[in-house]
Amino acid sequence: MTRTPIAVLACLALAGCATPPALTDSDDRIQVVTTTGILADLVRNVGGDRVLVDSIVPDRADAHAYEPTLRDVRNIVYADLAFSNYLLLEAQSVIKTLDANLPRGVRQISLAEGATRYAAEIIPLVEDISLDTVWLGLRARGDGARYGVDRSSDIRLSATAVQGPGRLAAYLTESFGAADIAFDSGDGLPAADGYRDDTAVLPPDAHTHMSWAFTEPGVYRLTLRAELAVTSGSRPVPRGEQTFTFAVGVDPHTVPGMTAATVLRGGHTDITADIDTGELYLYTDGEDGVHQERLDPARTVIEVPARARHEVPAGPGLRFLGRPGTRIYQLPQAVLGRHVHGEIDPHLWQDVGNAQAYAELIRDSLIAADPAGAATYRANTDRYLRELTELDTYVQTAIDAIPVADRHLVTTHDAFAYLAKAYRIPVAGFVTPHPAVEPSLADRRRLTETLRTLRIRAVFLEPNLRARSSTLVEVAEQNGVRVCDIYGDAFDDRVTSYVAMMRFNADSLRHCLT
Repeated sequence: MTRTPIAVLACLALAGCATPPALTDSDDRIQVVTTTGILADLVRNVGGDRVLVDSIVPDRADAHAYEPTLRDVRNIVYADLAFSNYLLLEAQSVIKTLDANLPRGVRQISLAEGATRYAAEIIPLVEDISLDTVWLGLRARGDGARYGVDRSSDIRLSATAVQGPGRLAAYLTESFGAADIAFDSGDGLPAADGYRDDTAVLPPDAHTHMSWAFTEPGVYRLTLRAELAVTSGSRPVPRGEQTFTFAVGVDPHTVPGMTAATVLRGGHTDITADIDTGELYLYTDGEDGVHQERLDPARTVIEVPARARHEVPAGPGLRFLGRPGTRIYQLPQAVLGRHVHGEIDPHLWQDVGNAQAYAELIRDSLIAADPAGAATYRANTDRYLRELTELDTYVQTAIDAIPVADRHLVTTHDAFAYLAKAYRIPVAGFVTPHPAVEPSLADRRRLTETLRTLRIRAVFLEPNLRARSSTLVEVAEQNGVRVCDIYGDAFDDRVTSYVAMMRFNADSLRHCLT
């Protein structure tokens, strides 16, 4: 069986593809591919000299948004074993590339899902609902078992019609400010190509944050159609169509034909495609953020209030909405960047006890792939587990040294709930203004009040996010609040291993909060 895809052979013939792949068929070691650098480090500690490991997502890159390269494909086709985190941590493009190119018979282990058998603790993903408008996203529900759905399947939501006085656009504001447009009525909704340019794609049992923009006040009606693509080559399965109503800058109780409708004013709500039932509906946490319910779009109006009017900021990211300074109505996505996720927080490794469970699962997976190395893998794991136990004590001791009154973790990335729970340092929230619009004076005032009310001594940013968090840095400095580093899910030149990352975070928290 050949392991080299035609596309890679073509690439190797080009001068521009000079970087050699890490994995090869001429090495006697077990070839292992992981999705992230953190997982690769864990595998190296367990596997030692018997394994050759490389990660798909490189250091400093965002696992939520990384697009694999041909080099990544070549590594995958040489792999004897593969590890992902999953629980929807990695970008769907990473998962699809991994699953599609692994040789037949090679195992792929999702560590976050499998580690529960080794006493890993998982917690629900609890998001901070801090907007004063509806937090409106997209969701896919159901497991699609009767269709043979797996984690590489797609649920497609296509905008087939928009009625209203102006333009409607829904988009993601990515990590560095660029807009990834899902639907945009400004350039029409052409049916000839199957609404290709007006389709949002989700993996099964996931949801994503969105920004919604409207150029004029009035009533808008958006019709969405759902389809299920079990594999990339299969015929899509229709899964329903529905129309959703928005009251933009007008009284939502006066929408024609919907005077007795439920009005959504706040809280976390998703436009939801249920692949099991073939229905589209609104799935909401409500304004209290706790009680979930399903709402009929035919009897519900989504309010976009007059206070949701903002100016298009300078810069090219949102230029498609109009010139900088143009007034639009907007429901912002609240969390900057691509955050497609499920109900469970996938960042398990921020609790060292969970990293120990990962190590044990990696050990047993390597033994299954390479029984001759069983003694080595067990010895390496025993040594590493002792090191992780010392690390766990180190992190707890460092955080215990912080006065309880000052023990607040304030960040711009929802990646530290496990750290907060395991080591008793409460997450005080995310002190960021609306990510998709130019920060207003009111935004800066709210941010200042948050820092002062909680008497925050320091806020914490991942080093690769500082460039996009200028407002937080500026307001923190104006209020005498330190801006300190913390690492979430990527290494760099300063932090190159899991143990070093967790020690750095513990030291940063202790030094900055005491």
